[in-house]
Amino acid sequence: MQLSALSTLLANSLQKLPPIRPRDGRLLVLLLAGILTVALNFAFSDALKTVEERLGVMGWTLTTDDAIEERITLVTIDEKSLAEVGPWPWPRQELARLVNAIDEAGAQLQIHDVFLAEPKDGDAGLVAALESSRGAVLAQVPILQSEQTARVGAMSHALTAVSCGAQPPGASSGISLPSTQNYIASHAGFSAISKGHITPIVASDGSIRQFPALICVDGMPYPALAISALLEATNSVDWNASVRADTSFFGPEFRLQLDAYPGLNIPLDSQGNIRISYKQAPNNFRAVSASDVMSGNIEPGLFENTWVLVGATALSMGDIVPTPYSGATPGVELQARILSSLLDAQMPYTPRSANWLLGFISICIALVLLKLAAAPARVSAYGLPIAGVVFPVLVLTLHIQMLSSSEVWMGWLFPALYSLLAASLLLLLEQSRVRVERSRVYGNLSSYLPLDIAKEIAYTLPSSAINAKRCDVTLLSADLRNFAAFSESRPPEESAAVLHFFFVRATAIVEQHGGRVHEFKGDSVLAVWDGQHREAALQALLAAQGMQEAIDQDMLTPQSASHSGATGLGYWH
Repeated sequence: MQLSALSTLLANSLQKLPPIRPRDGRLLVLLLAGILTVALNFAFSDALKTVEERLGVMGWTLTTDDAIEERITLVTIDEKSLAEVGPWPWPRQELARLVNAIDEAGAQLQIHDVFLAEPKDGDAGLVAALESSRGAVLAQVPILQSEQTARVGAMSHALTAVSCGAQPPGASSGISLPSTQNYIASHAGFSAISKGHITPIVASDGSIRQFPALICVDGMPYPALAISALLEATNSVDWNASVRADTSFFGPEFRLQLDAYPGLNIPLDSQGNIRISYKQAPNNFRAVSASDVMSGNIEPGLFENTWVLVGATALSMGDIVPTPYSGATPGVELQARILSSLLDAQMPYTPRSANWLLGFISICIALVLLKLAAAPARVSAYGLPIAGVVFPVLVLTLHIQMLSSSEVWMGWLFPALYSLLAASLLLLLEQSRVRVERSRVYGNLSSYLPLDIAKEIAYTLPSSAINAKRCDVTLLSADLRNFAAFSESRPPEESAAVLHFFFVRATAIVEQHGGRVHEFKGDSVLAVWDGQHREAALQALLAAQGMQEAIDQDMLTPQSASHSGATGLGYWH
């Protein structure tokens, strides 16, 4: 009902506008759909972004990689560990025992997704255990997206050769690294232990999809925990790195390069973020309770030559985030995902040309819709609504395919929304145009025919079926005498004017007497009255008399040939 009302309103508006060619009207509608799509993306950016992300992530969830991640093992501070060891934070002696147990089990590197902000008894023993291990990294938390003011502990292990201020030409020109002056870190007694930040980017719906590769604190760039783990594994003294703009058409906007890993290029967006991959299923990451590790109750060789990631999974510790797989995923799993992607050198990213590619797809969709709108009425009526549904599905399918096969996050919402709006507006335009044309036909027919007959002709679709019926009627046939001779000797404009006047007056007289005009043929009129009874015949006779009288008085009169130019037919002056 609302669509019909809108179509009627648009049809009335079209009748008042200056006439434009159908093709130009369709082009204007396609342009309007583009403007509306851009406006909606600005007005409802957060909501539409959430829709794009939640459906777009199906590129991972529908093609999940089920291979077990054997390079990384999670040591979880779970409910069992809290029950056996005690509430968090644990005494430093217990943490040192956990560090030693992990090292003795053969771990190549242990990454602790925890920070130790306050000095406590046993710090010296914990530091000694960390330093004597094959390699260890602690967490630190620069505070972003919060009004909280805090400077706890001491930040350490910043990257060198990367500037947080203006970048030199050809380096990281154009990138905008997140910056803050607030942080929570381990106290200065742990400054010798490598560290990396664990501060995520929290989306408007609470999900975590991006992670800053670098965060500037007091003008110094501090790497993410997973990047610090890579650098710690190389035993590199100087953590040198560079951020450079990518110039390839299908590459990321920027790349982070580590001197210690010459072949590794970490893709970044314009804010210096890396995208978290959810291609691996949560069960791919092997996990063992911290209490079992401390008691030696683990499978022999489980940690041999692996990287061990220590973090909280207990709900009471609050390190829980929503992911595409679960609404309550421990934060340590996100660190494992980032680290696994770095080790595989397969980090998902959005190409720098993504907007151009999405625009090109939208143009292709517009051309197809323009072709459909210009097709015959039946094709247009069915093709446009089908296209409005099919094109968004195709664009989403393309995004899913690229993400699952190449770890490329193209995006899909803009062309999908545009195709839906453009198809809907074109369909509305075509319906309005048809309504205008039928109204014009109806108006012309109603000048000669009864309203019900004109309406039936104008608004009934043509059909090959024979629609015949038998009925009893009274007929009246009337024509203009000597009209053929008259039309031969007079200009065609005068003949047309005479016929028009005759048809209009005859139709009015027939309808006044309850009849209806069945057809006009040449200069004759065939009128019909329902039934063969006396009343119908009387009304037909009265109509004939009225027609004769009106025409004699208003239009025709016998005149000489010299006056009218035609025998028996002339104008009444």
